Amino acid sequence: MTPVYILLIILLAGIATVLWFLKKTVTNGSDKDLSVLRFKIENFTTEIARVEAAVKNEMVTNRNESNVVAKSTRDELANSFKQFGEIISQSLKEASESNTSNSKESSRSLKEALENFKKDFSQSVETFNTAQKDNFFALLNKQTEQNNATSQKLDLMRETVEKKIADMQTGNEKKLDEMRATVDEKLQKTLETRLGESFKQVSERLEAVHKGLGDMQTLATGVGDLKKVLTNVKTRGMLGELQLHALLEQIFTPDQYARNVKTKKGSDAMVEFAIKMPGQKDEGECWLPIDSKFPKEDFELLNDAYQHGSHEEIEKHRAGFIRGIKKSAGDICGKYIDPPNTTDFAILFLPFESLYAEVLREPGLFEYARRECNIFIAGPTNLSAFLSSLQMGFRTLSIQKRSSEVWQLLGAVKTEFGNFGGILEKTQKKLMEASNSIEQASVRSRSIERRLRDVQELPKPEGMNMLTDISVIAEDQQTDVV
Repeated sequence: MTPVYILLIILLAGIATVLWFLKKTVTNGSDKDLSVLRFKIENFTTEIARVEAAVKNEMVTNRNESNVVAKSTRDELANSFKQFGEIISQSLKEASESNTSNSKESSRSLKEALENFKKDFSQSVETFNTAQKDNFFALLNKQTEQNNATSQKLDLMRETVEKKIADMQTGNEKKLDEMRATVDEKLQKTLETRLGESFKQVSERLEAVHKGLGDMQTLATGVGDLKKVLTNVKTRGMLGELQLHALLEQIFTPDQYARNVKTKKGSDAMVEFAIKMPGQKDEGECWLPIDSKFPKEDFELLNDAYQHGSHEEIEKHRAGFIRGIKKSAGDICGKYIDPPNTTDFAILFLPFESLYAEVLREPGLFEYARRECNIFIAGPTNLSAFLSSLQMGFRTLSIQKRSSEVWQLLGAVKTEFGNFGGILEKTQKKLMEASNSIEQASVRSRSIERRLRDVQELPKPEGMNMLTDISVIAEDQQTDVV
């Protein structure tokens, strides 16, 4: 609501008050009431002057809309005065007809007062409009002067910036020349330094290559020594045994396997390693025998035949390799398998993947060892996988033995989870109630915002003064009614 509308409301309230006093005075016909009326009219004129000053101050702050507001105000005030004049004339006519003897002088005085009020108010409005126009033109002239001053400052700034840019370009060119000379000098020094370092590194690497050749000769000597070591049957057996022990040590705990075990009753033959199988304590121990073999001579002869020999030599040495594998499988089966003291099969471990690959290359050799001798041939990779699977089986069996305890624990967890579900349902209800309350508050907030959307906010001092004026007028009206 704009200040002009508030002014109109105040004027309407004041004129309504004057009419009410007029009617009351005409009805009573008392000189005292006429003097009270004149006093009220003077107070009202004073109030109008104060309101006019407040409106002038408000219109100065809203000078951008002054022409439109002044025009609408003049039109509305003209219509309002015309309507109020007609209403007052009709009221005076009715009052003069009903109370001719007592109201002639009162009517004449009231008409004069109203005409004076109308003239004063019209003159005030014209003065206000003239002041607004003068203020607007003064503001326009001031804005034009500011624009001109701003243009002059921008021109001056442009000239200054262009001059500084030219100075910066000149200085940058000088600095670039100096930097170019410095960079060329440093590049020359760096190039000489790098070339010197590169020649030094080449010399050092040539020395390292020479030293590496010496190491290669030493390594060749070591390989020859290793070859001599592997020609010893006992040493080869120890190599396979150490590799097998490393695999078992990685996968099993010390109490799950044993070394040099007599697995067959009535025999002194001891297998290199045996895995302790889980079972009933009163049934005794059950072992899974594992023995390592390394048919070095047969394998080397076969490889030499593959590289340099004829087809007949390859077949000859292949047959020798197969005989050696079958003999090893038969020895393990006869010496170490003894159910129920052992499992009905044993494992033949080959310490190198190339040996295991050659066994798989020969058709039927792997199946022969498994079917005829109950021997499972394994290399390092698949033995590690087999032992890992066996360890998982041991763990599964241990879990099965304790399944009753697990079921009791799951029952307790189920009961506790049921209680937890009830707590969750209660929590969900509380959260839904809180969400509904927040949603209702949000709806009411949006409703209040929609209702206050068209209300214009006034400056705090002016709003307090206006509320004070309205409360004073309301108190006067209540006092008159009483």
